[in-house]
Amino acid sequence: MARETVRFLEPQNTQTFIDMTFGAGGHSRALLEAAPGATIIALDRDPHAHRLACEMATEFPGRILPVLGRFSELPSLLRTLPEGYGRQRFIDGIIFDFGCSSMQFDEAARGFSIAHDGPLDMRMDKDRCPEQLSAAEVLARVQEQDLARILKVYGEEKQAKKIARAIVNARFTVKRIETTAELASIVAHCLSSTEAAGAGSSASSFEYRQDKLRRPAHVATKTFQALRIFVNNELNEINYGMVLAKHLLRTGGKLVTIAFHSLEDTIVKRHLTGHVVDDVASRVPLQFISHTLAHETDTMQEMMKPNWRQLTKHVVVPSEAEVCANPRSRSAKLRAAVRLK
Repeated sequence: MARETVRFLEPQNTQTFIDMTFGAGGHSRALLEAAPGATIIALDRDPHAHRLACEMATEFPGRILPVLGRFSELPSLLRTLPEGYGRQRFIDGIIFDFGCSSMQFDEAARGFSIAHDGPLDMRMDKDRCPEQLSAAEVLARVQEQDLARILKVYGEEKQAKKIARAIVNARFTVKRIETTAELASIVAHCLSSTEAAGAGSSASSFEYRQDKLRRPAHVATKTFQALRIFVNNELNEINYGMVLAKHLLRTGGKLVTIAFHSLEDTIVKRHLTGHVVDDVASRVPLQFISHTLAHETDTMQEMMKPNWRQLTKHVVVPSEAEVCANPRSRSAKLRAAVRLK
């Protein structure tokens, strides 16, 4: 959705932007071409994406500043840049394109995709953070109850308990789960056996299910999503990224976010509508956060003053042409907002 991103950010030649999820650089390139004098700080936690940003920096001399790290590492990374790019209220626009990139899904060795058999890794940082556990290491150590909660909360998987039990049983009775194909097979066998028994038909009939948009999806898709989010601490990073956006954007600065599932979009929406407590997105509006709390009227009014003005009444979705050209964009939800204070 590069065209929509440029339309909402309205880049000018003297402005500075942060592309918080550089990836292959599509959004950054679109901004640089729309505003030939603009500067972009290109952040990504993936070393491969960082190399691509360094290559693009040679194509646009002095206009791209590549930095390698997570959202939570950005404050310290900005201090390493010249000319005080890290000071508050200095940035004119920020872009978030959450989730995995197509590059990560297409590389079997990264372990993100059900379609490509490879080691069960899923670390967006690759080997940059030695203390970070891979998905295989998580499955080798996690308790059944904790795994069920991960699948339910991060994958919104209704069969979380059955899948968790099957994974733990396989771990103890067969072998450690080390590849994407092994994990997908365990989940498919678990769910197909259960559903086939209830329907009185063969297990192979239930290898796929439909998602919320009635699209065919592998039965292990939500399991893979949940593990990826857990391994990379994605939701906490997104929450921190939204906090940073509020502190870094100048008054009148613009924010564009692109989310691919409801967990990401909900965090963004709650930050934009002001439903945060101690910089964490709240599940309920602030005025209903606790019946035991009481504040002075002036205090409550100050808390409820919005930091953002949303530029879209509803989320923006990709055009049919873009979905045809890039089917993975079909779930994208774009939100745009202006920093008010």
